[in-house]
Amino acid sequence: MLIGEVARRSGVSARMLRHYDSLGLVRPKGRSGTGYREYSGEDIRRIFHIESLRSLGLSLREVGRALDDPDFTPSVLVDDLIRQTLDRIANETELLTRLRRIGAAEPTGWEDVLQVVALLQALGSDSAGRRQRAALSSAAEDRMPVEALVEAALSETDPNVAGALRWALARSGDDGLVLLARGLEAPEAEVRKRAVQAITAIGNDTANSLLHDALTNTDIVVRRYAALALGPRGVADTIPTLIDMVVAEVNDVEAADALSALATDPASADRIAAELVAHLDSSVADSSMRRRLTQAFAGIPGSTASRALAELAQDEDRGVALTAAYIIGLREPGDAGGR
Repeated sequence: MLIGEVARRSGVSARMLRHYDSLGLVRPKGRSGTGYREYSGEDIRRIFHIESLRSLGLSLREVGRALDDPDFTPSVLVDDLIRQTLDRIANETELLTRLRRIGAAEPTGWEDVLQVVALLQALGSDSAGRRQRAALSSAAEDRMPVEALVEAALSETDPNVAGALRWALARSGDDGLVLLARGLEAPEAEVRKRAVQAITAIGNDTANSLLHDALTNTDIVVRRYAALALGPRGVADTIPTLIDMVVAEVNDVEAADALSALATDPASADRIAAELVAHLDSSVADSSMRRRLTQAFAGIPGSTASRALAELAQDEDRGVALTAAYIIGLREPGDAGGR
């Protein structure tokens, strides 16, 4: 079969067939009476093998090795092709994400495009200072796509940069909250923590609603950040978590302050005092825990708290007793009895 017929039937151009010949991939030994290449059935089968291997992404050199090297190991090459393909997909995905973010910024001219690109590059810099400046300038110039800010906030490890990113997100209002809410369910604990911190910094009604839902999150760290944010805002559902924080000595001072804010409501004050007393009466209430619970009683008005403090003033641990006595001396006379 002459080269033109082979090209028509195989779909491989005559030019490419000649290239295969020059590389030694397919060298038809037959010649027509007029001296033209004449391909045998074996040559044609080899052409189809070459095209099949090329479809997997192999170079012509790799194809030749695969067909002619008896020591060739297909699994090694396939693994390498998988790696190359994954790298290519990652690069293309990154490019697609960048393009979408530029589009979300709604640039009106190439200057806007270049400005967004510069901000995105700075946000991905290895320099913490450059990332921080990008976060701060993004809010001022209103050019940084919120998706980029959220992604950066959920991955940032430097505390100063993280604070700047949360500030920038707070200025963006509700725009990033949907993405941050997804972060609360991320498989990585650090991402969940950063998400709840960013939501807390936004602090509007929508953010507070997300934080209220977060009070039942399976991650105790998320629940604790949500409780610390909502407790001072009068959300009584935070009481169990805040008391557990006092008991566990996790941000116990901040938790006690939040309980004190909640205790301005008489019903909440009674509930807090009762739960603190329950922990005092537990078998695991060692002197360190009793001291923290005593300090928590300082901001809780009412007779239940006063009776508990009176008992604590007689505690066997001198530090607990002195703390309770000091708090009693500070409390208003009306707190010593009933309402």
